Amino acid sequence: MTKLRREGVRLRHPAQLVVLGFAAAIAVGTGVLMLPWAANGDSGAGFVTALFTATSAVCVTGLVVVDTGAYWSGFGEATILVLIQLGGFGIITAGSVFVLTMSHRLGLRSRLLTQSESGALAMGDIRSLIAHIAAVTIALETIGALLLGLRFWSAYDQSPADAAYLGIFHSVSAFNNAGFSPFSDSMMRFVTDPVVTLTVCALIIVGGIGFPVLLDLQRRDHLPRQWSLHTKLTLLATSVLLVGGTLAIGWFEWSNPDTLGPLDAPGKVLAAFFQAVNPRTAGFNSIDTGAMTHPGLLLTDSLMLIGGGSASTAGGMKVTTFALLGFVMWAELRGEPDVNVFGRRVPTSTQRQALTIALLGIGAVMTGALALGVLTEHTLSATLFEAISALGTVGLSTGITASLDAAGQLVLVALMFLGRLGPATFGTALVLRAHDRAYRFPEERPIIG
Repeated sequence: MTKLRREGVRLRHPAQLVVLGFAAAIAVGTGVLMLPWAANGDSGAGFVTALFTATSAVCVTGLVVVDTGAYWSGFGEATILVLIQLGGFGIITAGSVFVLTMSHRLGLRSRLLTQSESGALAMGDIRSLIAHIAAVTIALETIGALLLGLRFWSAYDQSPADAAYLGIFHSVSAFNNAGFSPFSDSMMRFVTDPVVTLTVCALIIVGGIGFPVLLDLQRRDHLPRQWSLHTKLTLLATSVLLVGGTLAIGWFEWSNPDTLGPLDAPGKVLAAFFQAVNPRTAGFNSIDTGAMTHPGLLLTDSLMLIGGGSASTAGGMKVTTFALLGFVMWAELRGEPDVNVFGRRVPTSTQRQALTIALLGIGAVMTGALALGVLTEHTLSATLFEAISALGTVGLSTGITASLDAAGQLVLVALMFLGRLGPATFGTALVLRAHDRAYRFPEERPIIG
């Protein structure tokens, strides 16, 4: 037992290092943003404003308490951009190592931290993985920056330098699912521009499906039937949510005079698709989120809570968790003894982990919404939306975040940090702590339902 305890402590080290690393990045970012020259005006940002912005950037959320373009100086915006890149790259790298290790693609446990002999992850594997992630990230962000920069320059009378800066900023923000924009109205001025909105959507989707999926898709010798179960689940759930979300938002908002109503039919479809993509935890908006109908807001709540892919820049409880729970319910309704997905049987331990993460996420949202309800006088719908947006690291807002007092903003800071690191670290801890018990208790069934 002593040996197992020692091994368990050591196996938790990777998650602890990630948490400490992100906390350190937020602390440094807060300090830099408090410098007088980081903000426009005579004095620098206050502590809570700087902390909130740094947390939102490092956790690639996008919630803001001040207008990014108007409040922060060029140095401040550059600092935010660096924090977004560090946060997104860090979570992809850490998440990929965790996910690929747990799925036996790089070995069962890391020799780097455990010194075990069970097909471990070597230092060379880590370096190769990080280099591959960096190359893919730079390539995709460069393509996005070029497309957006050229569009800003040719169609919106931006100077070449401003267009290049805006292209880089929005490309990095979109790929990392951050949702930060120097524009005070986010993407609303581009609501009917397919070049800008579809480029941003493409970056969000690719950044949000996760590097393990991208790695699987890059293998030329892998046909779709040879993809991993994780890849199949992620792509299936993502496709269903994007198509279903577009249709549902279009249905709910089609005649709303404050959102899709004034647009023509192609514009409505484009805007509905954009609004279905962004709850994957990107945080851009091309229509007024606060003016959406109650069904539209509730649907957005659900999409934000689900989030994107594992080991990606997206947050939420993850689409694989959502999809797996759907298959679990389907198997139970059919009376199947096992949960089978694409010709593979899903272990009971994985089902329990998915259920645990989902219930903990719901509990955290309810706690956060309750805290905001106590601290503010806003409606339950608004506080619940902000709590889900923060925990899911989305960044969409009904407009109340900037009006919250310091206590309310700190609640959102805690939710953003928990939402960014909680699922990855807790999921890893659940897997690495798993062990066999030498005995089993007698079985007895309680009454369910």
